[in-house]
Order: sequence, then structure tokens, then C-alpha cells
Amino acid sequence: MGAVRVLLVEDDDAVAASLDAPLAAAGFTIDRAENGEIALQRVKGGSYDIILLDLGLPDMDGYDVCRVIRSESTTPIIVVTARSDEFDRVLGLELGADDYMVKPLGSRELIARIRAVLRRSAVTSAESGSSDHLIIGPLNIDLRTYRVQLNDEPLALTPKEFELLAYLAADAGAVRTRTDIIEHVWDANWFGPTKTVDAHVAGLRKKLGDHGWIESVRGVGFRLAAPGDRTP
Repeated sequence: MGAVRVLLVEDDDAVAASLDAPLAAAGFTIDRAENGEIALQRVKGGSYDIILLDLGLPDMDGYDVCRVIRSESTTPIIVVTARSDEFDRVLGLELGADDYMVKPLGSRELIARIRAVLRRSAVTSAESGSSDHLIIGPLNIDLRTYRVQLNDEPLALTPKEFELLAYLAADAGAVRTRTDIIEHVWDANWFGPTKTVDAHVAGLRKKLGDHGWIESVRGVGFRLAAPGDRTP
């Protein structure tokens, strides 16, 4: 996988110290940000392969940090936090986190999760090609800035709606199963109902303004194509 640069957003010195040695031994290079403001500055000024984000930061809530990062970057994010409620996990994933782990952390599991997220990210990048844009007819998806335009008009999407649309658009015309979508857009360890996919598809259809963009394939999943390109 090559050298991996990690941004650890953690205000607790003891937790940060406990992760330094195992991550370094696994071949990762670690930069640390002690609060949200520093984290946002580092993300803007640096190039990281993955971000480990604590939610309980001293200056701002980690959810706000996650939201800002995801609005400006596609860098994978793993939330690492003491918050164990299902609501917190779901909210973190909905805001764009790629995985969610509850403290105390096992270093072996953390390293395995990092590698799994990086593999999924690499697959998505390969499917998307080298361009920062996915263009399907009048639909333009900017993977770098998380912006979408339809007929030159901007669409306001949530982070998960954007990631779902980008995943479908990466291989336009191909059918994506609900299981595939959950694994790539949420994560392989998602414990929620697969009906969340249907809810997000419904939201996307409404914003795209034409149900013909996303076709339901009964018993299988969904495919994306311009309305005039649907299969008979």
C-alpha cells in the first residue's frame, strides 16, 4: 500500500501516545492536531491519506470538523471516540465518515480498519478514473470539491447523497446492489437497515428532479443513467 500519511485529531496526550508506536510500526507517518482548528488548517495545507478524528475536541465538536473536512476533501475519515450510542455512530457516518470506532481502541483492529478504508478508497478512485469530474450528460460531479451541477445549476446534496451519487456515477449504467452500496458508501461494518439506501435514493431522485436518473432494478439494486439512456 506504500507510505501512508495519517492525521490524528486527538486532544488527549495519553491516547495519542498509545497510538504513535503501533501506527509507526505499521509503516504509517503520523501528524497530530490537538484541536479542531489545527486539524482544519492541516487538512487545508497538507496531503493526508486518512484522518483519525476524535469527536470530543476542546474548541469545537468533532462532527463540525467532519462536516467541514468532507465539504472540502475526499480524504477518508475514521471517527475514533468514546461516544458509543447508535445515534452518534449513524450521525458520524451520515456526515461523511468512512468508519466509526469506539474507545478504548485496539491497535490491531484500528490498523486493520485503516487498511480496509484505504482499500475501499483506492477501488473507488480507480473506478472513477484519474479525472476529478464525473460527467453524465448534463450532470457534472466534482469529486474534489464535493459539488454537483445539473444543467449548469448547483445541487445541494448531503455528504452521503453525494457519495451515493458518485458511486453510482463511477460506473454509469451498471447495477449496484444494496450490499455493494452499503459497503462502499457507508462501510463494511454497517449495522443499520439496507432501507437507508432506498431513503437516500429517494432523496437524490427528488433533488435530481427526474426519477429517470436512478433506475430501480427489482430484486437487485439501482443503476444511474441519464433519463434518455434507460434500458427498456
